[in-house]
Amino acid sequence: MTKTKMNNYVINTHCHVYDEAFDEDRDDVVKRAISQGVTKLLLPDIDSSSRERMFSLAGKYPENCFPMLGIHPTSVNENFQVELNAFFEELPKREIVGIGEIGLDLYWDKTFLEEQTEVFIKQVAVAQERKLPIVTHVRKAFNETYRALRSMPSQDFKGIFHCFSGSKEEAFKVIDMGFHIGIGGVLTFKTSHLDEVVKAIPREKIVLETDDPYLTPVPHRGERNEPAYVLLVAEKLAFVLNCSVEEVIDFTTGNALSIFSL
Repeated sequence: MTKTKMNNYVINTHCHVYDEAFDEDRDDVVKRAISQGVTKLLLPDIDSSSRERMFSLAGKYPENCFPMLGIHPTSVNENFQVELNAFFEELPKREIVGIGEIGLDLYWDKTFLEEQTEVFIKQVAVAQERKLPIVTHVRKAFNETYRALRSMPSQDFKGIFHCFSGSKEEAFKVIDMGFHIGIGGVLTFKTSHLDEVVKAIPREKIVLETDDPYLTPVPHRGERNEPAYVLLVAEKLAFVLNCSVEEVIDFTTGNALSIFSL
């Protein structure tokens, strides 16, 4: 990875460094990111099974790791009420920077679309009530997610459509609702069309992420992703936008700070 001289610190708005994939070297991975200027790592929640690991990591690095609270759509099934109850039990106990990772995922099947939608809407309502941003997961479910959000009584939205891989038209729908676009390793893939999307949307609506340990950017594709690799995304974004990496870091950091209270 190219060593980048930075004028500002980098915010990685989406990383799961508390995942079991990092059990052998988690401290090294976090410290490596910090040493390269990626000093703020936002940790989206998945469900009750990994929540303690996430909050433990945030407690160990309180100046660098910032947890959220949420139920990932793939954790929603016939027993969704158990996860929903656990979510509401944790809410008053935890200091969090957002509600996420929440949303709809119809990649595998649509069996629990109704349940996913109910859980999603309830969590968005919590975020609105508490004036917290949301981090939205959408996979093969853009229209369903858009309809769910547009059906809500309050249209006051703030947050990120993370790991965005949709069209320019979808990107502008997201932006029109008040959301930012999360750009990660997919931008570096040869088959990606995201370069045309990021050229079309306002820079003030773009934030950086990795979604580690998944979606590893080129040239490490096929390996485990990690938070420091967000710099590779910044480098590719600078290339696409024909600007310096420093500029990308400046505006994406500013954008992230406009969403989250860090």
